[in-house]
Amino acid sequence: MSTRPGSESGGGPRHGVRIFIAWGVLTAILEALVIWVVGPHIPPKRISSASGAEHEVDVFLTYGAVPVLSLIWVYFGYAVTYFRAPSGDASDGPPLTGNSRVQAIWLGLTTFLVLALAITGTFDLLDNAGAGSGEGSNPLSKPANVGKALQVQVIGQQWLWTFRYPSYGGVETTHLVVPVGRQIEFHVTSLDVVHSFWAIELGVKADAVPGADNVAFVRPYQTGSFQVRCDELCGLWHGHMNTTGRVVSASQFNSWIHSTVKKYAGVTKYLPPYSLTYYPQPIRNAT
Repeated sequence: MSTRPGSESGGGPRHGVRIFIAWGVLTAILEALVIWVVGPHIPPKRISSASGAEHEVDVFLTYGAVPVLSLIWVYFGYAVTYFRAPSGDASDGPPLTGNSRVQAIWLGLTTFLVLALAITGTFDLLDNAGAGSGEGSNPLSKPANVGKALQVQVIGQQWLWTFRYPSYGGVETTHLVVPVGRQIEFHVTSLDVVHSFWAIELGVKADAVPGADNVAFVRPYQTGSFQVRCDELCGLWHGHMNTTGRVVSASQFNSWIHSTVKKYAGVTKYLPPYSLTYYPQPIRNAT
């Protein structure tokens, strides 16, 4: 009678120990690669308070995924190598029955992972004032210096982004410019359908919903440009609803905003008064 490799009892090979050792070695190698090679390049870059927190979470999740992924690779590789049926053997393998120890370990481990991720994510969101996420009109968590934040209203419409600065006379422009080192308070809304404001490198993402004011906070750490896209399917030209924003020095921002206010003074007076939400008025025929 033929036997399959690994089916011996008593003095047979200790497959569990072998798998555990191989898993430990592979995990150590992969974690080292993540720490020194992959981790620093995981997006987004640390150019703001929100993107920095997002980067840390992404790296943390990668660290956590490595042991799980390596265990799958090791187990399947070991199974294919040692539990493969001999050539010409078409018989079934030995029947498997429930293993209470394996079941308990699996349930305990997965429960621990889920709770750890939930608790870590919750504390990270609270600690980073939402980590750039839109939290509605009354955010649960706010930065300590929110009173000194620069308010910028983000208005979505098919298929264009416009940005309004209420503390500078309510001037509205298609260019998003913010100063470095200052807390920014985005108020995101829409004129028509649901959009999603995604300032990628800043780590900011908030839905733009008609009739709603969605608030997100961020403090840019570095000057430079960042991408702005719509991340919610909003119609035919959704893929073209994107632009580029800039983080500039305080002096550059002051120069830009004052020149913008002067440039659009003739248009700004015709805009509706600044409001957290807007409802477009129907066009009436001239009489």
